[in-house]
Amino acid sequence: MSTREARAIGRWRNAVMTAFALGGLSVSTWGPRLPQLRADLAVDNAAIGLVLASVTVGSVAGLASATALLSWLGSRTGIRAMLLLLGAGIGILGAGAGIAHSVGVATAGFVLVGFGIGAVDVMINVEGAAAERAAGKRLMPLMHAAWSAGAILGAGVGAGSAALGIGVPWQFGGEAVLIVVAALVSARFVPIGTPSEPAEARPPLSQRLSRWFKGWGDRRLLLIGLVMLAVELGEGTANGWLTLAVRDGHGQTDAVAALFFVAFAASETVARVAGGPLVDRIGRLRAIQVTTVLGVAGLAAFILAGPAWLILLGTVLWAVGVSMGFPLGMSAAADSGPNPAARVSVVSSFGLVANLAGPPVIGFASQAAGLLNALWLVAALLVLGFASAGAFRPPRPVSSTGQAEPG
Repeated sequence: MSTREARAIGRWRNAVMTAFALGGLSVSTWGPRLPQLRADLAVDNAAIGLVLASVTVGSVAGLASATALLSWLGSRTGIRAMLLLLGAGIGILGAGAGIAHSVGVATAGFVLVGFGIGAVDVMINVEGAAAERAAGKRLMPLMHAAWSAGAILGAGVGAGSAALGIGVPWQFGGEAVLIVVAALVSARFVPIGTPSEPAEARPPLSQRLSRWFKGWGDRRLLLIGLVMLAVELGEGTANGWLTLAVRDGHGQTDAVAALFFVAFAASETVARVAGGPLVDRIGRLRAIQVTTVLGVAGLAAFILAGPAWLILLGTVLWAVGVSMGFPLGMSAAADSGPNPAARVSVVSSFGLVANLAGPPVIGFASQAAGLLNALWLVAALLVLGFASAGAFRPPRPVSSTGQAEPG
């Protein structure tokens, strides 16, 4: 590889990493400011839950449209367009909540942000894999770390804005401008080409649907999905309700509540970075059992604790508890039997259901029992996740006779 080619690939890699970081920044924009958003919109927890669900509705639509958009627009234009949509959605969200005080406008902003996140997530993973192949070295862990770094940055900006009394429209507007400018600059280094799979290489639609439906009758796959449902509900609940729980349930200020959100994001990131070597040592099964137990302990401490340090400890353990379920669940589903793509799609659906139904369910439960007590639902699901962790055990090797060897 010539020096010129190496530099071009390096710029390509950096552009994709920038897109990952902007995605992480986007998803952490509103979490630290939920108390202020609720006040600006003059709604209760149940209504906020429904508004938050619109993010997932948009994300599902974006995920479903990503392949077609990539084929139509190409890599460079597609990534740039979705990042610009993200910036526009965040700007609309901030103006809708802080200026118009309109639930409808804010919801429209959330839908646009969700669509942009869902679509760009697929595009940048496809493009990241292509850059990795071109570079001849493993780059995807570094790129996903950029997403986590962006999320921590977004949480920090939200916490700082809350502490300084900066209004939601100003914070969201500033982040929207940052995303737009960074998208316009970085996307220039993404190749124009469109990665695509030849139509003749794809199985017929009826065959793909049949494989997908068969997965729903696989007991092991359903148990993996149950674990993913639990951890995704735990993560989504933190993203949507952590700051409000710290503020309303534990009587902290908006700024302090936002800092707890930063602590959660940072703890989850550290757990995932450190989790790979741990899984290599103790295996997927033990890793899920350990983390779900820590998650239950963390939620119990968070719900029941009085001192701020114990609430913080609960937050950290809560983050660790939900950190490993999704990545390990995807790999467990992929090697659980034939047709790995269809199997991964089935367990991914559990995560989507958790993200879609989680915010409104917790919101409605909080209306009847209080927000802190509603979090016991998440703890109960993590207990079910612990009980279902046996499905994460790697399949036993098959002997030359075709029989599974005793393990």
